[in-house]
Amino acid sequence: MNKTAKTALAAALDAAARGWHVFPLRPGSKIPALHGEKSCPRTGPCTTGHLGWEQRATTDPDRIHRAWSTAAFNIGIATGPAGLVVVDLDTPKSPADVPTPGWTREGIADGHDVFVSLCEQAGKPVPWETFTVRTARGGSHLYFTAPPGVQLRNTEGDTGSGLGWKVDTRAGGGYVVAAGSTTPDGAYTILDERPPAELPTWLVQALTPKPRTAISAPVLPPAERMNSYVDAALRGERDRVAAAQPGAHDRTLFAAAVALGQLVGAGTLPSGTAESHLYAAAAHMLNNRCDCTESKIRRTIANGLRIGASDPRTVPTHRAAR
Repeated sequence: MNKTAKTALAAALDAAARGWHVFPLRPGSKIPALHGEKSCPRTGPCTTGHLGWEQRATTDPDRIHRAWSTAAFNIGIATGPAGLVVVDLDTPKSPADVPTPGWTREGIADGHDVFVSLCEQAGKPVPWETFTVRTARGGSHLYFTAPPGVQLRNTEGDTGSGLGWKVDTRAGGGYVVAAGSTTPDGAYTILDERPPAELPTWLVQALTPKPRTAISAPVLPPAERMNSYVDAALRGERDRVAAAQPGAHDRTLFAAAVALGQLVGAGTLPSGTAESHLYAAAAHMLNNRCDCTESKIRRTIANGLRIGASDPRTVPTHRAAR
């Protein structure tokens, strides 16, 4: 066994000794080294049915020795079986990887900044004092113990119950690359070896999936009080949101909110009217085929209206519009 393989084996055993279930990742990669369901031979551990990496992750030293003696595998930690929630604070992958709407402000450059901002908004200290791993690209993995009695799943950025741009979480159904692994970007190393802290209550609440709720119908203003140009713009943006297809929900809703926000900024459209129409038009986004939630829809609309209002649109007079 070469030095690289010995280092990987020692790291896998160290993680297992902490009670964390590990499984092999391809050497130099983040991809599981175990076969997938389509290529499952239905032999060995899969004799009675396919077992994925989460089911086969282990803390058994003998199994770990056997697996890592065959190659210098990287180490994956299955966060669900390990009883962990890992907050992944990432860094931009390229100059084009810029903050998403709602995070485009001074001082926000990566996931660390977003996480600090979230803690400040919650009025809570930043929970840095926990087991921490530096990732190959300069990010951080903050390890926390999973809360009892709550089923948390993975989150990605702002999506669903996600925390924000460049902040992901790994819990049930997820895994992280453990310290002792290496990729072409560099090595994963331990920054803080103290035991994982409990996941703060406010983060548990933020990450708990919210039930989908219906959006009430809008309260429409009397037609004669609306400039015809504004009325046409309102109906156009409302119809555009109502027709948005999965995968384009966020950007369509945000663009519509910015457009109507310009009319709000011009003083020709009440903010409440714009909000109610957009809420109603976005009702179809709350379905099992999409990860949209009411809170996410509200946030997107609020951000768009605010940005649009800062750049008011010149509105033709009633006569010119006719």
